[in-house]
Amino acid sequence: MADDHDRTFAARLDRVRASMRDRGIDVTLLSVGADLPWLTGYRAMPLERLTMLVVPVDADATMFVPRLEVPRVVERPDVFTVVGWDETTDPVRLVAEAVGAAREVAIGDQTWARFLVDLLAVLPGVRWRRANDVVGPLRAVKDAAEVASLREAAAAVDRIAAELQSGGIPLIGRTEADVSAELSRRIVAEGHERTNFAIVAAGEHAASPHHHPGDRVIQPGEVVLCDFGGTFPLAGSGVGYCSDITRCVYTGEPPAEFAELYGVLQDAQQRAVVAATVGRPAEEVDAVARERIAEGGFDGLFIHRLGHGIGTEEHEEPYLVEGNREPLVAGNAFSIEPGIYVAGRWGARIEDIVVATTEGPLALNEADHGLAVVDA
Repeated sequence: MADDHDRTFAARLDRVRASMRDRGIDVTLLSVGADLPWLTGYRAMPLERLTMLVVPVDADATMFVPRLEVPRVVERPDVFTVVGWDETTDPVRLVAEAVGAAREVAIGDQTWARFLVDLLAVLPGVRWRRANDVVGPLRAVKDAAEVASLREAAAAVDRIAAELQSGGIPLIGRTEADVSAELSRRIVAEGHERTNFAIVAAGEHAASPHHHPGDRVIQPGEVVLCDFGGTFPLAGSGVGYCSDITRCVYTGEPPAEFAELYGVLQDAQQRAVVAATVGRPAEEVDAVARERIAEGGFDGLFIHRLGHGIGTEEHEEPYLVEGNREPLVAGNAFSIEPGIYVAGRWGARIEDIVVATTEGPLALNEADHGLAVVDA
């Protein structure tokens, strides 16, 4: 008997098929990556053994899975059929037979090259398309249950951020790697199924947006940038939704120069959140933050896009970046995370997850945005 999750997955497959019809696509193939669990509740392990969901535009979906992985699949017969293949079977041949005479085939962006090369060889007459063009815009619009899961995930990392800001997570005298490990443990303790990242960047390392925490010991009188998140499970669905937050702490009283930088950044971030309204082109939201940072005297020091979509992946559509003229739509969930980076000295970033709604932007993170100061 179908449950609510079965109905959700079936409805998503119907939307995928409608998107395929609009684009003239006969079959969509999905392997490892976030599209597969979003449509089926099953997250394939990245193995040398092929897992692939075959979605014909006018027929039932079939998931080809290594036989030893079949026990991990929650069977949903109203959504898809599971076919387990054994070690002496050629799974590429099975997929090719399921594709049949189709000529317009979309394939998942994260499909391993080894499988794509084999499919190219056995399906020479196919015109290959990107499945992201089919599924990406659908995943970018979150339903109420997805927003609720994102809100839970945000509240969990907010609690960790509050501990950082209050001094409940000691910093001085510890290595970046040690603090990162504690953040990772706390993310799981707060209900996430796993930690995806925990950046801890002290002093001059804060000028590197994706710094890898190392053996640098945190000292009094410096900024510590913490950017962390994980995947929070949507109960019973097999799907998880991501958290992502960045806050900065200063170990002692910050110098006036850094306080000024941070004030400009905080204002830019809040202006961008307010600007993230339904119907506004994504690039315009990026421009709001970028212009404020330039006006504040830090032109050229905001070196990445303003934000990325978030959902079953940490980074997905929509991307808030110059050149993306697509308007935000209700249900889009994304980060707003401007940064200012001064190489060799320091850096700062503030990040919240925001949902575009018909009532205005909804910021999911509520942790304090000010520059927290902990005793040196």
